[in-house]
Amino acid sequence: MPLHSITDLPGGVQLGLWQLTETPAALWPELLGAAAYVPLLPAHPDGPRQAQWLAARVLTQRLLAAAGQDAPLPHLHNDEAGRPWLTAHPDERTGLPAPAVSLSHSGAWVAALLGPPGTALGLDVELVRDKAERLAAKFLNAQELLDLTQVGWPALPDAAPGTNARAELLTLLWSAKETLFKLAGRRGVLFREHLLLDLPAGSWPVPGALPARLLGGAGCNSRHQIWYLRPAVGYVLTYCVAPPSA
Repeated sequence: MPLHSITDLPGGVQLGLWQLTETPAALWPELLGAAAYVPLLPAHPDGPRQAQWLAARVLTQRLLAAAGQDAPLPHLHNDEAGRPWLTAHPDERTGLPAPAVSLSHSGAWVAALLGPPGTALGLDVELVRDKAERLAAKFLNAQELLDLTQVGWPALPDAAPGTNARAELLTLLWSAKETLFKLAGRRGVLFREHLLLDLPAGSWPVPGALPARLLGGAGCNSRHQIWYLRPAVGYVLTYCVAPPSA
């Protein structure tokens, strides 16, 4: 099975990547407790979307096993806003809260982030497309667009020949804001007003990090680092981790 990698990150967090080649029929047998997931399957998913949905849950189970989670494994659900969450450990004798989780998929890549209970996680993987160029003014504010102009629209190094450098850069920035949005985990967050990227001058190494700010009400603002990488040619991935408050 194409489990691409499981990477240990600081703070007991794990990043898992799955390169999707299977059909849904091949993935269902890989999902432990598959019968419980049948009623949770989104309505009318096409083959590729169902495969992405199933691979995300198989990947989450692989991460739980790699983290030493004993069977039976916590069950993955989605809330009304579509955000994933794991049930508490079904073995009541342990009293252990469930780990935190964030999922994303695009094209042939599925990603999952697993962290200790109470950790705020954000994760996004994107296929590089020209769409990000067309929508830039809708998710980047005036200052961010000005910053890009002033630093000369930096290209990410080591791009494949023929890559649209501006499309890749803007897809990365869209992904970074998606990650910060997931990290926020609340309603009413606006990409241009509440999710701010402090774009550095000079070269942007790959992998690398972007400073970001999450603005909330009543002065509840927080600073974060959004980490980015290329899982494969033509894709970008971003993630962010905020440990539980002391």
